[in-house]
Amino acid sequence: MLLAALCCLLWSFRTSAGHFPRACASSKSLMEKECCPAWTGDSSPCGQLSGRGACQDITLSKAPLGPQYPFTGMDDREAWPSVFYNRTCQCFGNFMGFNCGNCKFGFWGPNCTEKRLLVRRNIFDLSVPEKNKFLAYLTLAKHTISPDYVIPIGTYGQMNNGSTPMFNDINVYDLFVWMHYYVSRDTLLGGSEIWKDIDFAHEAPGFLPWHRLFLLLWEQEIQKLTGDENFTIPYWDWRDAESCDICTDEYMGGRNPANPNLLSPASFFSSWQIICTRLEEYNSRQALCDGTPEGPLLRNPGNHDKARTPRLPSSADVEFCLSLTQYESDSMDKAANFSFRNTLEGFASPLTGIADASQSSMHNALHIYMNGTMSQVQGSANDPIFLLHHAFVDSIFEQWLRRHHPLQEVYPEANAPIGHNRESYMVPFIPLYRNGDFFISSRDLGYDYSNLQDSERDIFQDYIKPFLEQASRIWPWLIGAAVVGSVLTAVLGRLTSLLCRRKRKQLHEERQPLLMEKEDYHSLLYQTHV
Repeated sequence: MLLAALCCLLWSFRTSAGHFPRACASSKSLMEKECCPAWTGDSSPCGQLSGRGACQDITLSKAPLGPQYPFTGMDDREAWPSVFYNRTCQCFGNFMGFNCGNCKFGFWGPNCTEKRLLVRRNIFDLSVPEKNKFLAYLTLAKHTISPDYVIPIGTYGQMNNGSTPMFNDINVYDLFVWMHYYVSRDTLLGGSEIWKDIDFAHEAPGFLPWHRLFLLLWEQEIQKLTGDENFTIPYWDWRDAESCDICTDEYMGGRNPANPNLLSPASFFSSWQIICTRLEEYNSRQALCDGTPEGPLLRNPGNHDKARTPRLPSSADVEFCLSLTQYESDSMDKAANFSFRNTLEGFASPLTGIADASQSSMHNALHIYMNGTMSQVQGSANDPIFLLHHAFVDSIFEQWLRRHHPLQEVYPEANAPIGHNRESYMVPFIPLYRNGDFFISSRDLGYDYSNLQDSERDIFQDYIKPFLEQASRIWPWLIGAAVVGSVLTAVLGRLTSLLCRRKRKQLHEERQPLLMEKEDYHSLLYQTHV
């Protein structure tokens, strides 16, 4: 009842999200390859009259790519977003958005001048009203059509190079599900041919920056949708978990007693319909997911392939990942050894750092463990657990950044799989963001994690505070020692000065007779001479 009331209360808010702006989905925009919508504040493209931004040509990275994708001109996602647009809004200062109408992450206010830091918290640390509010926000997003964004349901070629636009409306939650499908879908080569060895958000360096941006945009859209400026995505700390402790009706939905593959009827997630899960069907039709509902959310945690994923990740596994000093290595894909990214993603062993195609660990382990909709890459974001899971993965990424303090140059500039170089624009986001833009501390993007703040407080309590307390106890002795030292220094200085003066006097007296003898000698000579 409380969740329903919250949803009704929030229903009047509208939002925007992140892929093809509705204002750029016309044949005119597609054929002119320009996406520079007007900002409502001054009705000028990109808010140019207000100094927010300007419509400019896109500059694409020319860095060489890895060998994993051998084609050119076969996929709309190549050299993103140039197949669709070669001019977009380039925003100035702290402004951001497809029309420069938003603020950069970490800034707020009408002129985007106010800095702020929000904190993502463990879902089990939320109060009951806070937790219920989060669940209500999820439901609201699932039932609110995005007023600002649409999804393409055909390739650029199927749209006759833009002259016949093919777009559908979609709700805010499913918009992000669709984006996760689109970024990881197979390449359609024509006829019945496809290319599977391609993914613009997984199995390569961009995995962590891409999902970081994904969560930030999702968080931002919920803030706009609800008017809750302080909303943050909670995380699920799954270290050392023996079961899915968030898989209850109180949280993310329990098991259906009549069918273990479905959610409990008592969970409102049981009524959710999923999209973009029938990849083989899309491939056979050389078509894109169009957002059509495809059935209920599936989840059967723990009844998975235990040979591939024997257990959920442990604290020791996480600590081993954090100890790896290289962000990326070797081929920069799922075969990379001793790579922090590849180990955290789950393609390398968290015991050795060696790539192991027979095992799914760390991040991948949670997806496999859920044994349902979340276990398929393209459709995994249908399950709201996806958000909590990836928030915790992002917190591990953040912990690694704080421990090793890498320069941005550590992120590969060239030879990564397609879409994953440092200066490559991330698919399918408009406005445009580069991978390297999110290889920075979360605090520079306006958010932090409660467990990392606690960790920093622990370091202070364990090391710095005891040192300061000990220093405060001996402070009087230190002052006394300093005073005594000053007095002794002055006394020694005075004694040294006196001794030196006395020594000089003695030397003078010792030399005086010699002079007299010399004078007497000269006097004697003078008298004799006379």
